[in-house]
Amino acid sequence: MTDGLTYWTSVASPLGPLLLTADPDGALTSLSVPGQKGGRTVQDGWLRDPGPFRSVEEQLDAYFAADLKEFRLPLRSEGTAFRERVWAALDSVPYGATTTYGEVAARIGASRMAVRAVGGAIGANPLLIVRPCHRVIGADGSLTGYAGGLDRKVRLLTLEGALGAFPGESSS
Repeated sequence: MTDGLTYWTSVASPLGPLLLTADPDGALTSLSVPGQKGGRTVQDGWLRDPGPFRSVEEQLDAYFAADLKEFRLPLRSEGTAFRERVWAALDSVPYGATTTYGEVAARIGASRMAVRAVGGAIGANPLLIVRPCHRVIGADGSLTGYAGGLDRKVRLLTLEGALGAFPGESSS
């Protein structure tokens, strides 16, 4: 993060309190849910300030009210080049649609053998909800893995009307 300074706040949501962090430029750097595998926790030296998060909170409220289908926020995440490619592929999965780990691997030009690594990168996504890793499902349509918990994945996919959609297909 720029200058090592991290701003944070917590906002209420239907999934529980969301922990948001941002860098000094106001770019969202993480969004974590309670009990998230690999999720962030408040660190010493972080500054609690809801100011940088007003737009994030407004857009999350609209998303949970089913009034927003695409987030328009400055995002900044730090990962390996491979993870960054996977995360960019997630950003292109539209609201109400699902994709598979294999399709994400193909989208970034990775081999079928890289599907497990793609899954690891998706599991390390620091920006739950706004970077839609919940839209990635198993090739057989199973709701495999979600760092925020499968119950939350089901809630997000239900909100988006994507449950029952075949991979790569919109249900609307």
